[in-house]
Amino acid sequence: MARHAQSQLDLFAPPATSPPVVGAATVSPAMVALARHLPRQMYLGTSSWTFPGWQGLVYDRAASASILARHGLAAYAQHPLLRTVCVDRTFYAPLPAADYATYAAAVPDDFRFVVKAHAWCTQPTRRDQSHASWRSHIPHEYFLHPGYAIEHVVEPCLAGLGPKAGPILFQFSPLDVPALGGPQHFAARLHAFLEALPRGPGYAVELRNHQLLSPAYREVLTDLGVCHCFNIHPSMPALHEQMRLIPPETMPTLLVRWMLHPRRRYEEATTRYQPFDRIVDDDPDNRQTVTSLCVAALTAGHPAFVIANNKAEGSSPCTVFRLAESIVQATAGASAL
Repeated sequence: MARHAQSQLDLFAPPATSPPVVGAATVSPAMVALARHLPRQMYLGTSSWTFPGWQGLVYDRAASASILARHGLAAYAQHPLLRTVCVDRTFYAPLPAADYATYAAAVPDDFRFVVKAHAWCTQPTRRDQSHASWRSHIPHEYFLHPGYAIEHVVEPCLAGLGPKAGPILFQFSPLDVPALGGPQHFAARLHAFLEALPRGPGYAVELRNHQLLSPAYREVLTDLGVCHCFNIHPSMPALHEQMRLIPPETMPTLLVRWMLHPRRRYEEATTRYQPFDRIVDDDPDNRQTVTSLCVAALTAGHPAFVIANNKAEGSSPCTVFRLAESIVQATAGASAL
């Protein structure tokens, strides 16, 4: 686990300030025109920016993942359709304000970051290092601990990113729901945690247990003005079911994470889709539903963020490009009504 976390940290290392060794790919006039027709409150982006297979899509030359981690963000942010990115590195370890500031300096003023909170905020147990079995866990003292979240997540994020900070996302990996006391008790603890956080930043919650997507959970979000992160993931109900419980127009900000193709497992998708340079498994149904979510939020006057993963269809930039076309068509049709 530690080795995996370290490899993730390497991929999400802050970009260096030395002269760039990778530039932005040439964008067609049609794509530039497409970007101009997108609503300004529509933010499309990907999970990280460190994929060598994006040469010609996002980057102008071949570059390793480590080079892109350090030099790729500025080139990524030059693409007219890529106006946000999810900072996954922060899920594995807290990030100091200086690193956030380096990110902010690399992107235009209208760019926004989706920032994952450190996993300690959302993990109820941790491994017992004194026990020989890897299965042995003890309660985690920082689970839903507002003081830890404020000091290690919220304050450095806002200090470093300033107005370029988008939603701060609390991602709950699959949980033992009975051990938490059930959906009602989880919702009560979540309410106490979120209520203690500073007002002002936009917060979002992503679940990976369908049982926790309950009326009590919806009431917590409604009461505090916190967003549900609509996610396309096998552990969660389909998007239209999430929409029935939590209408997108009722939230101050829309956040969608398009994570995994419904017919694929994560490891299978990784192998099948590498080097992530093209659509392999087209998913028009989810594209249409994501489009509907965005139109509903934008029509209500709310900003909308969509983060696409390479495992959604094969290439997250290509997913973003097709989704942008769908949103432009849908918003043009809505305006004509």
